[in-house]
Amino acid sequence: MPGFDKIKLNKQLIRSLNELGYTSPKDVQQKTLNRIIGGQDVIVIAPEGAGKTTTLVLTALNRFNYAPEGVPKVLILVPEAEDVHITVALFERLNKNTSISIVGLYVTPGLDAQLDALADGADIVVATPDRARAIYLKLALNLNKMELYIVDDADRMIKKGMQLPIAELANSIPKAQHLVFTDVMHGRLETMIAPFMKQPATIEIDELEETTIDTHQQLLYNVPNFLTKVNLLNLFMYDAEVFTKAVVFISNRTTAEKVYQSMSRRMHEAVGYLNPHFDEHGFKTLEEFKTNTEARAIIIITEDEQQLDLSGIPFLIHFDLPADKETYINRVTKTHDEDTIALAFATDMELSLVKRIEQATGNKMEVAELPEDLVIVSDAKPKAPKTPKETEPERGAAFHEKKASNNKNYNYSSGEKAKMNMKKKHG
Repeated sequence: MPGFDKIKLNKQLIRSLNELGYTSPKDVQQKTLNRIIGGQDVIVIAPEGAGKTTTLVLTALNRFNYAPEGVPKVLILVPEAEDVHITVALFERLNKNTSISIVGLYVTPGLDAQLDALADGADIVVATPDRARAIYLKLALNLNKMELYIVDDADRMIKKGMQLPIAELANSIPKAQHLVFTDVMHGRLETMIAPFMKQPATIEIDELEETTIDTHQQLLYNVPNFLTKVNLLNLFMYDAEVFTKAVVFISNRTTAEKVYQSMSRRMHEAVGYLNPHFDEHGFKTLEEFKTNTEARAIIIITEDEQQLDLSGIPFLIHFDLPADKETYINRVTKTHDEDTIALAFATDMELSLVKRIEQATGNKMEVAELPEDLVIVSDAKPKAPKTPKETEPERGAAFHEKKASNNKNYNYSSGEKAKMNMKKKHG
């Protein structure tokens, strides 16, 4: 493995890295630093723990081969105050040039201390987007000489709804190099960064565990939103010939109630909860569900979940992915020689969970195409009707029926369909 001396870092930084025990760059640093130092806009996609934060800190410090002016040259945006503290602490560990001033900006009672720090001179600013924007609007954050604009943990920024301040700050900088670091890339993130990234290079790092876990076949369905998830689940479960028995994992009771109401409109007694509350329809045990010849779907709420014997059930459907990756892994790990298929429904906001699962299992989920007959619900808010006559009556369910039981195009190969049909014995 080549050392940091093969990367165009200044000698002071290399000495600092060696003193801290960093003798060899991580994969993400080896593949990105020279290109970043060369001045190109870069998107870095890498899993948690790959070394993205260290990469951006080295990038920022490497720009100061001279006495700094005390005017911000680097702006680094991070999602939360805790991330500001972590990033500033890493700067303090790696920076041996005490003339470089690093200021953190985040929401905290009172602005005075942060305004004073900026007024005393700041070369590198690490900030949450909302705080940086608020201080910029007060004319206290000078962006005129900014050379490097970095968005770290960009996928988390999307989840927190920070697109507007990120875009406004980018637009307020006359000219700069732009870097984006993220665990995953998806459509919403692409939309946010497209206006300010200039012909960026995209560098993706996949770090999977060398020891793989033997899991059931996993298929990933990337859907835009909750209602499309409901439609997809209904579309699958309406096919009683293939989907003879399925466990549907849902993260919480509120979501489960909405999904149950939609499924039960057509499936009736064939769907129920595990350990139902009060007058809910369901099954006291998973074994009761397995032996009930009329039952085809059982909803298991993650927050109520206990250890389960999932053997003999042909489909494990993750309507929601659990926040704890170990919970998912325990469900899909093979315990018997059987042809169970695990389906995962994930919106863009959940793709980071998918990445963590893949990293932990050493296996990539197979991305499946959405069925042709799936009704995809738009995220756009519907326009108000012009006249009362144009208002359509409420349909009630999220699912819009479209000959679902006749169209069995689920993008499986003929071999997979054959294996699925063998599962009819479970019905």
